[in-house]
Amino acid sequence: MQEGWYGNDHLIIFAETEVDPVSERYAMPALLPGCRILGLRGWDDFVVQDASGRSYSIPTLPLDLQYLAAFNIPENVKLLKDERFEGKIKRYVKPIVFGGHPRAEDNMTWCETTIGRRQLQERSAVLNLPPVMFTPMKRS
Repeated sequence: MQEGWYGNDHLIIFAETEVDPVSERYAMPALLPGCRILGLRGWDDFVVQDASGRSYSIPTLPLDLQYLAAFNIPENVKLLKDERFEGKIKRYVKPIVFGGHPRAEDNMTWCETTIGRRQLQERSAVLNLPPVMFTPMKRS
């Protein structure tokens, strides 16, 4: 996994070995058949690739094809590291799609990208998801 700035976009790009497990974890075969997750754009959007190799950006919520927009990550891209955000993902306390404000300080929280197995099992139980949906990823 690599993360950092590419122009005005903060990107998290998964290593090739992480792409399929992450795509499975987020149920891409069921939600966007034929697509797999390459990374995150600006913490709010997935970067996905279709079966023909074209890549797109799509909001994580709502995950709806009407919001699919072309977005290419150049091959061998060099990302500008930013220690403030390294190893963190922004989450909204109240997602924007449900009325949360995207710039309200009290609506944002920063989560570590690695969490413990116990936390993963608890989330699985609360969300009624199979444990495989929340297995930790190895950092590359």
